[in-house]
Amino acid sequence: MIERFSKITLLAAVALFMALIAFNNITDYGSNFDFVQHVLSMDTTFPGNQLKWRAISTPALHHAFYWTIIAWEGLSGLGIAAGALALWRARGQSAAVFNAAKSLAVGALTVNLVLWFTAFLMVGAEWFLMWQSQVWNGQAAATRMFTCVGLVLLFLKTPDTDPVPPSGRDGSAE
Repeated sequence: MIERFSKITLLAAVALFMALIAFNNITDYGSNFDFVQHVLSMDTTFPGNQLKWRAISTPALHHAFYWTIIAWEGLSGLGIAAGALALWRARGQSAAVFNAAKSLAVGALTVNLVLWFTAFLMVGAEWFLMWQSQVWNGQAAATRMFTCVGLVLLFLKTPDTDPVPPSGRDGSAE
C-alpha cells in the first residue's frame, strides 16, 4: 500500500507545483512575460545569427504564446490532480482496478512532458535559439521539470500487484 500512497502523493505534488507555476505566471505576469518576449524576439542570441528570420517581434503574439504556456501548465496540472484523485479513490481496490485508474494521470503527465520538451526544449531552445542567450535561457529549468515529471511517470507506470498473504495465515492448512 505504501507504493500506492507514494504514487498518489507524487502526483499530487506535481499537480500542486503546476498550479503554483500557473498562479505565479498569472499574478506576476511581467516577470516571465519578459522571458517569452526575449526568447521569441531572439534579441539576445549570437550577433550575426543567420536564423534571426525566425524571430517574432509582435507583442500580441508574445502574449498569445505566453497565455498558451500558462493554460498548458494549468490544464495539465488539473489533469494530474484529477489523476491523483482517481488513484486515491482506487487505492483500496484490486491491482487491476488501481492500474486501470492510472490512465488519466499517465495522459496528463504526458501532456505536461510535451510542454517542457516541445515548448521549451524544442521550440524555445532550438527554433528560437534560446540556448544562445546568456540571460534568457530556460533550458536548465525545462530539463529539470521534464526530468522530475518523467520520473514520476516512470514510477507511476510500475505495475501494482495484489498483496500475497504470508504462508499459513490465509486459513489454509500447512
